[in-house]
Amino acid sequence: MNAIRKVSRFLKPYWHWAILAPLMMLLEVAMDLFQPRMVQRIVDDGIAKLDLNVVLQTGVIMIVLAFIGAIGGVGCTIFAMLASQGFGADLRSAMFRKVQSLSFGNLDELETGQIITRLTNDVMQVQEVVAMLLRIMVRAPLILIGSLIMAFLTSPRLSLLFLILLPFIGVLVWWVIRRAYPMFGLVQRKLDALNTVLQENLAGVRVVKAFAQEDHEIIRFGRVNDNLMDQTIRAARVLAITQPGMIIAVNLGIVAAIWFGGVQITLGGMHTGQLIAFVNYLMRALTSLMMVSMLLMRLARAQASADRIQEVMDSIPKIENPTQPKEGFVARGRVTFEGVTFSYGDGHDPVLKNINLEAEPGQIVAILGATGSGKSSLIHLIPRFYDVTAGRVCLDGVDVRQIDETTLRRSVSIALQEAVLFSGTIRDNIRYGRPEAGEEEVIGAAKAAQAHEFIQNFPDGYDTLVGQRGVNLSGGQKQRIAIARALLTRPTVLIFDDSTSSVDVETESRIEQSLATMLNGATRFVIAQRISTVLRADKIVVLEDGMVAAEGTHNELLTSSRIYREIYDSQLGDGKAAHGA
Repeated sequence: MNAIRKVSRFLKPYWHWAILAPLMMLLEVAMDLFQPRMVQRIVDDGIAKLDLNVVLQTGVIMIVLAFIGAIGGVGCTIFAMLASQGFGADLRSAMFRKVQSLSFGNLDELETGQIITRLTNDVMQVQEVVAMLLRIMVRAPLILIGSLIMAFLTSPRLSLLFLILLPFIGVLVWWVIRRAYPMFGLVQRKLDALNTVLQENLAGVRVVKAFAQEDHEIIRFGRVNDNLMDQTIRAARVLAITQPGMIIAVNLGIVAAIWFGGVQITLGGMHTGQLIAFVNYLMRALTSLMMVSMLLMRLARAQASADRIQEVMDSIPKIENPTQPKEGFVARGRVTFEGVTFSYGDGHDPVLKNINLEAEPGQIVAILGATGSGKSSLIHLIPRFYDVTAGRVCLDGVDVRQIDETTLRRSVSIALQEAVLFSGTIRDNIRYGRPEAGEEEVIGAAKAAQAHEFIQNFPDGYDTLVGQRGVNLSGGQKQRIAIARALLTRPTVLIFDDSTSSVDVETESRIEQSLATMLNGATRFVIAQRISTVLRADKIVVLEDGMVAAEGTHNELLTSSRIYREIYDSQLGDGKAAHGA
């Protein structure tokens, strides 16, 4: 229950609703507990003595009590919903803020499907239990305790039945909870797997259809869907034992009460109205105990969800902002890698090994290499998406781990190969890094990225709405908008991670010419598959198996690097002839 207690702090802002709900429920319970006594009076003092006035007066009192109880019940429901909904909204917001603070390493461990499940289904489970606690968990114990007291006052002898029934029900509930709790944890993990498959399928629906793999995806989804169904059924089977057991206990209790009560009535030790009132209190007590048991079942599932929520909330970002960042730091663009080794977590083989590299302000540094050589991993260390395993990455001689994260990432801008656009207008997407940028700056960045022309051709221009994941734009258009977004921040260091792969060579050349004037001395790192993209770079770095295999200008590498020459020959022809020319 530790996780439940931890997340319950989000209920504090709504403490007034959380207090009013039980108070209103107390009113409803009090009115409810008076009803059997009123029935006893009608039977013993009214019907038995043929006194119609007693029947009518008591009936009117019962109606008034029921009306007052209804006000309490409605008020409790309203206040409980206000408290639980506010609690759920705040908890989701806190989890989302926590996810935003996590580093790439944390997010690699928490899959997208898991995060979605925890932000939605898990929060909903806990939120619903909070609402139930403020209503049923208040009502049921009050009814149980009140009914036990009133039953004892009505007939102390018959009240001995509770000594038999309550332990039986208590043991049954304890056994079910003990079995059900781990099962609900598995249910939520199966739901994670389902959401992961669904998210992958929707994100890659074009690939699925392009390769006619719809049947394969249906089978894959069906497999995880069946796993979720089977686990949910196993958990439900355990819960299914509870209600029949409770009903048997209640019915046995009623039969025993009627039997022994009838004997007492026959012997003259009890009135009929007393027996009716006692049976009413017995039913109320045992029914409330059933409600408590059902709530405990839900609490077991909510506990499993709360554990998963708290796992996210307790996550420590692998990248933490320095406690004493470099004061007054202003980036000028000199980037150095000093003996950098990097691996994705403990136990993984290094993807970068002893990298030593230097880029002067204003230089264009191109990085080439085969797939898996570590190109993207290398440039992700500059804005500190990950921390080095050994060595250090410096910006103007200062270790990036000593620079405030916001300052660092405002100085370093990146355009990725997979251009991620958000729902909204094209203007909003370009201004994503600088929301305060003016219209002229937005248009200037779009022109530099060679995006202005096609944007103007849209009926709504820069107000054109971008569909989900940019579905209404081509790959090249999305990449150019992403480049404009990166340029608008006017970075000191600009990184192109194969961000022109979907752009034709002529457009790419125009972008290159625009960058030379717009960036005004910014250091550029360019990852590219096309050799034509890197020919004008001041320095070309060739990576192989996570190590620097060669470094130099185009002409130098044609002579000294076999790997570079093979890449050049495969794309543009004879490296020897080109070098000789």
